[in-house]
Formats: sequence, C-alpha cells, structure tokens
Amino acid sequence: MTQRILVVLGAPNSLTGELSDIAKQRLHACMDLYQEGDLILCTGGWGTHFNQSNKPHAYYTRNYLLAKGIPASAFLELALSSHTVDDAVRAKALIVPYPDCELIIVTSDFHQERVQLIFREILAGVNLTVVTSKTILPDAQLQQLKAHEQKAIEGILENGLYY
Repeated sequence: MTQRILVVLGAPNSLTGELSDIAKQRLHACMDLYQEGDLILCTGGWGTHFNQSNKPHAYYTRNYLLAKGIPASAFLELALSSHTVDDAVRAKALIVPYPDCELIIVTSDFHQERVQLIFREILAGVNLTVVTSKTILPDAQLQQLKAHEQKAIEGILENGLYY
C-alpha cells in the first residue's frame, strides 16, 4: 500500500516563532489535504532569510498543525533544513523507510516552479506532486518574491544544483 507523505516546506517566522502569513497559508493547504493515515514532514531549521529564533522553523509548524487537530502520530522527524535544496535532500533521507510512497510537496504558488526542478532531480523516481497555496500579500511584496524565484531558477538552469 502506498504511503502518502505531505511535505510542508518552510517559510519565514519571527524571532519569537510567530509564523508568517506565507507559512500559515502553506499549513492550511496541508490541513486541507490531510487524510487519516497520511504522514507529515515539516521542513525548516534556521536561516537568516526565514528563521533566527531559538527553535527550528519546523518546530513551530508542527505545533501549529498539532493545535489544529493533526494527531502527533502523523508526524515524521523534523527536517531541519536551511533552503529548498536542503529540504529535498533531508526529505529524501527521511522517506527511506517508505519505499512505496507518494510525496505531496506543499509550498506557495510563487515557489512551485523551483520546487519542482529541485525535488524532481533530487528525488528522481519518487512519485511526487507539488501542491501550492495561494499567496495573499501586497502586490509589491509578491513581485519581489517572484523576482527572487526567477533569479534562483535561472541559477539552477545555468549552474545546476549544489547539494
């Protein structure tokens, strides 16, 4: 039987661990997808661009989902990653006990293309789907994120992945 694993990619949180709107949008997408028997893998450790608190980002996302009623038994070990390539590398290591799994990567709409490039290369041969949450931000802020993503994608296409 195929094991569904929802992989929720990290997003910013404050110094006190308060999750950003982007993080919450991803978590709500995860909750909408979650079915009894699914496993959830929360990603995110520390990084200057998303988390400088004293606990890993995945700690906050796991606690958020627990508070919303997801059972503790649904969670895999936290993937303490620092960027999207690291998310894929750490996820690959954590899914080894589930050779017949379906990965559902949950990210934001602006991040989808880069996630697909990275996860499909690092997890080649794994049945995976990328599901996105709609990003609700002021237009100027969303355009900055899209520009960052485009630059990162160009770097991958020109230089490949480094992991």
